[in-house]
Amino acid sequence: MSYHSTEVRQRALTLLRGGARNADVARTFNIPLGTISYWKHMDRAKRGECPGRPLRPPCPRCDGELHSSAYAYLLGLYLGDGHIIQNRSMRCPSLSITCAETYPGLMDECENAMRAVLPHNSVSRVRRKGCREVKVYSTHLWCLFPQHGPGKKHDRKIALAPWQQEIVDAHPWKFIRGLIHSDGCRITNWTTRLVGGERKRYEYPRYFFTNKSDCIRQLFTGTLDALGLAWTHCTRQGNPYNISVARKADVALLDTHIGPKY
Repeated sequence: MSYHSTEVRQRALTLLRGGARNADVARTFNIPLGTISYWKHMDRAKRGECPGRPLRPPCPRCDGELHSSAYAYLLGLYLGDGHIIQNRSMRCPSLSITCAETYPGLMDECENAMRAVLPHNSVSRVRRKGCREVKVYSTHLWCLFPQHGPGKKHDRKIALAPWQQEIVDAHPWKFIRGLIHSDGCRITNWTTRLVGGERKRYEYPRYFFTNKSDCIRQLFTGTLDALGLAWTHCTRQGNPYNISVARKADVALLDTHIGPKY
């Protein structure tokens, strides 16, 4: 399939808007007539000149308008607390991110990310017991989140597509923020030590990320490795579901970019 630059497309549209025939423009740029006709139709539709049913909103990834930093954050949320569904009664699939009522700021961030990634689609909040689902409907969700599939995430392989990995590499803190906001937390740990024969209590902050999926935990730890942060497994009852970041310098970095949920 031939690729035509944005400059060529705009020059062709300028001629078409000026009244040039489709066939003449196709010969001028040596572009198939069908392509020229499609460009003209899309251009007229965007300007509201086509009667009948409106066109679907463009795909933010395929049409090259994806807000990459917002997407990195939304991807982290999706891998943790998100799911995509499409029932028979629905005309298009929906993405839902479950957010606890105790974190209204997190809900606002989630909604803002959805609006940035899918600017042509409306976002809503659906009240559930103790939480709300921040939801958006779009026919492009399958394209944006190829990790979707039948069954629970921890029962199947989860891997990033090359274009997703490029976005994560460009915005690693946004991705980590999304993962921690979905399945992580910042807590204050404590321990005791003998100092001069007297036992004293010491407190220190610590970040946890908990997810049953080996693949998703590896995406989290792989991004931490790329950022140079140390982490350890905290196995509980024989399950390595918990990732801990406790080194003082690394917690300080996480505090700068993540901080407690709010």
